[in-house]
Amino acid sequence: MASSSSPNARKSNSWVYDVFLSFRGEDTRNNFTDHLYTALSSAGIRTFRDSEGLGKGEDIAASLMRAIQESRFYLIVFSDKYADSKWCLNELMLIMDCSDRTAIESGLQDGLQELIIPIFYLVDPSDVRRQTGSFGAAFQKHGVTYLASCWRATLQRAANLSGWDVKTDQSEADIIRNIVDDISGRLNNTYLHVAVYPVGIDSRVQDIIGNSLGVGLDDDVRMVGIWGMSGSGKTSLAKAIYNKLFHSFEGKSFLANVRETAYKSNGMINLQEKLLSDILKPTKVEVREADRGVIVIHERLKSKKVLVIVDDVDEIDQLYALAIRHNSFGPGSRIIITTRDRHLLEIIKVDAIHLTGQMKEHEALELFSWSAFHNAHPDSKFLKVSTKICTYCRGLPLAIEVLGSLLFQSTVSQFEDMLHKLKECPNDKIQKILRISFDALDRNQKAIFLHISCFFIGMDKNYVKKILEGCGLFAETDISVLFKRCLVIVNEKNKLMMHDLLRDMGREVVRAESYEDPEERSRLWCRKEVINVLTEESGTKKIEGLALNLQRSNKKSFRTKTFTNMQRLKLLQLNYVKLTGDYHHLSKKLSWLCWHGLSLKFIGNEFLYQGNLVSMDLRYSNLVRVWEHPRVLEKLKILNLSHSHYLTQSPDVAKLPNLEYFIMKDCRSLSEIHPSIGDVKRLALVNFKDCQKLKDLPRSFYKLKFMETLVLSGCSRFETLVGDIGDMTSLTTLAVTGTAISRVPSYIGRLKNLNFSSVQGLVRLKQRFPEVPKNYFPSQDYTSLRYVNMDNSIVHELPELSGLSLLERPCFNNCTNLPASGDLATRSKELELDHCTALEIYPNSSKVSSKSIMQGWTASGDGGICLPANDFPGRFAYVRESDQVFFQVPQYIGPNLKAFTICVLCSSFLDEDISPSGISIFVTNYTKLIMLAVRPTHRNEITSHEVIWRSEENGSQSGPSHVSSVEDRPSKRLTSVMQEQPMSPQNNSSTETHGHKQNPKSSQRFCLPKMNCKWRWCRLSACWASG
Repeated sequence: MASSSSPNARKSNSWVYDVFLSFRGEDTRNNFTDHLYTALSSAGIRTFRDSEGLGKGEDIAASLMRAIQESRFYLIVFSDKYADSKWCLNELMLIMDCSDRTAIESGLQDGLQELIIPIFYLVDPSDVRRQTGSFGAAFQKHGVTYLASCWRATLQRAANLSGWDVKTDQSEADIIRNIVDDISGRLNNTYLHVAVYPVGIDSRVQDIIGNSLGVGLDDDVRMVGIWGMSGSGKTSLAKAIYNKLFHSFEGKSFLANVRETAYKSNGMINLQEKLLSDILKPTKVEVREADRGVIVIHERLKSKKVLVIVDDVDEIDQLYALAIRHNSFGPGSRIIITTRDRHLLEIIKVDAIHLTGQMKEHEALELFSWSAFHNAHPDSKFLKVSTKICTYCRGLPLAIEVLGSLLFQSTVSQFEDMLHKLKECPNDKIQKILRISFDALDRNQKAIFLHISCFFIGMDKNYVKKILEGCGLFAETDISVLFKRCLVIVNEKNKLMMHDLLRDMGREVVRAESYEDPEERSRLWCRKEVINVLTEESGTKKIEGLALNLQRSNKKSFRTKTFTNMQRLKLLQLNYVKLTGDYHHLSKKLSWLCWHGLSLKFIGNEFLYQGNLVSMDLRYSNLVRVWEHPRVLEKLKILNLSHSHYLTQSPDVAKLPNLEYFIMKDCRSLSEIHPSIGDVKRLALVNFKDCQKLKDLPRSFYKLKFMETLVLSGCSRFETLVGDIGDMTSLTTLAVTGTAISRVPSYIGRLKNLNFSSVQGLVRLKQRFPEVPKNYFPSQDYTSLRYVNMDNSIVHELPELSGLSLLERPCFNNCTNLPASGDLATRSKELELDHCTALEIYPNSSKVSSKSIMQGWTASGDGGICLPANDFPGRFAYVRESDQVFFQVPQYIGPNLKAFTICVLCSSFLDEDISPSGISIFVTNYTKLIMLAVRPTHRNEITSHEVIWRSEENGSQSGPSHVSSVEDRPSKRLTSVMQEQPMSPQNNSSTETHGHKQNPKSSQRFCLPKMNCKWRWCRLSACWASG
């Protein structure tokens, strides 16, 4: 089911910034906002800090709009003089517009609340909302204009959103910490995928929320049931409700596939622990026993306002085990249960029951049209036959999507043939409808579908793909076909999922091979039937796959001889089964062996003659050592020994040349990793999570060039990551939380592919051990290095950088032990040495000639240098002292001007308001009606008056053009981030502005508004195309 369009959600890889931080610099730049920005950055959150919207050498409107569009969330700091700034008000309008579009395109139910977080810094939210107080005074100045009315409406919308209220009597540090945690939580929250085409869901969501849930209206605990047949959209509806509401609760948990999970080993315990851990994050809760888990849930959650969704329940014991009742959760909690059995909902006395029912005719036709034509409506020639097919499906969303996908890109005659084929089936049961899509598959695709439906639902797609390829199937291509035809689903965690109806249809296909004699079927999974076949030793060569999944408490024993006749057996699962006898009876064609609770102390040689084995899953085994004498297992790619509590050493894996996934989670006695691990060149994932006795990894491990994931979380005695880890350049995930690591190697900075969560984990390590420098200066030769940040580092001298010819910006701010500096000024565009209290000598600037400024820095269109006021170059002519400076390009330069250099001499006035905004210059070309902004430096502290100088030399011809004409971008977007009133070209006293009035003169005129900076001179470059 879904809306009347097919929204494409914003993809995470399109976000350049996690947060766009908008604020009034005059109010908060030197205090709250600066502290907030630092905290966000320290947490690994990529933050765009708008400095009154000015980008270095870029067009204001385009650069600002791009930054807003490329940000995932928006923090708006409303302060006392926020409304005084037209810039801030225009920026807020852009943010609101972008959020509205994102909400529509992404299908977010409440986009503004989910994307925008207002912060009311020492202002009353009602003043922002109603434009009273200081906000009212600001609008008195703005007057009554159409733009002002837009600003008012925007402020009202923004102030109505839930946010943070910062008062004078509160700890700003605590509030900032809470904001960072909020943003981190949102970044780590993944919205649940509802449906590819969620037609009709919105109205049903609103119906349940409005009529039954009443979130925020009162503090009672409400339980609501969603009841309907398989394939009617119960889970999709529950996910959509979850996405809309979870921000409003203290904790939330979506328990998916409860029925299926409950029947697995320790299934209910796992569900209990997931419920507790989801809500009590980051605390991980273990209950060990289901009876104890009920008590823990009640005690830990009874005071918390939570949103809990229990999906696909089929037994009342499942609800009892999860303590699903009104008194288990705190005031304001909402509990939603989806089930096919109404009686369960009546037993636990839910407050309301909603029947999913059938789709309306127009909804069914729209959903079918999206699936079959990728359009909201079918073409006229397809309308009649499409309507007939939808009628046959009787409003069941799953059947509509399956048939629509099957008919994608088909002709009208093929549609008619399909309709005739459907009518030939007298029974209108859903399985027969779904069987039609199965019949359309080729032999290879059918085999894969049946394997998944019988054995692999809920397993990682990549694992299953490798297992099936070991069976001689083309898994990569054909799983994609099954996915496109809605026969399988790959969920957010890359697990292969399948709707119950499809699963049952697939299993019915297998049963039909021999209803009377299970041993004559290709696949066996039914517990009773499998036990009978193994007990009677009646297996045949027709059996390709067999699964017996017992509980630890229900172990059974069989003779290995029972497998003698199953010589085509490729897939074998024997959880908590004991085999007696010689293992040579097992099929040599095995590709997948899943044997949880293996009772052997070690694997004997006769067991290892399995040349086709791809995956060996031996979790919860009693192994003391894995094997005595390792044998070559050429095809083995997955080895899982997790929860094998008696293993003290990892196995010798030297004879597993193609091993890719090596998992040993929770091997509590594991203290040593066999050095042969470094010989397995294809290893991509290693997981030693919760191996509490493990202290280090062998040196050979760090030679693995293709390693992508290394998990060490919970290895509480693990102490050291050696420097060689910097050579593991393919590493994307490094999980080290809960370890004893006290030092992060500097070479970790070479791992450029680490993801957000890994970086965040390393940041937390640095916070835990403050002696670890926040920045590292590399000792290797980085000839292509352009930027070095050693802020706050413990360095005693500037390093030798002579070999770094491309270095543009070295930063050594707050290096309090730095006594002297090297000769960097002639090499770099910017050199930062703020607060280097031990620094005695400034960099030698005697070599910084006007020629080097013009030819070196200006040619790049970027850069700058800061020097003492008595040390600036002398080849600059005085223009005037003022907040605004106007001048014309000399006539002899005319249209040939490409770039120019400005020297600004700033003297501090401590009695003025402190503002850290960078030196900012608006340049307006009245001939071309172009405006741009330049800002070469960002760290400033004291508001000052300036002296503007003009270079005596001509502009460099090599300077690139940084500005497009007004015609290259929408004028509405341009004006929305600039000032309202145009500046008259004849009025040299006008302040920061832009104009559209044509200037008949051929020369260019420039407006340079007031600049805020601390004492120092800066070079700025502005380039444009004239003539």
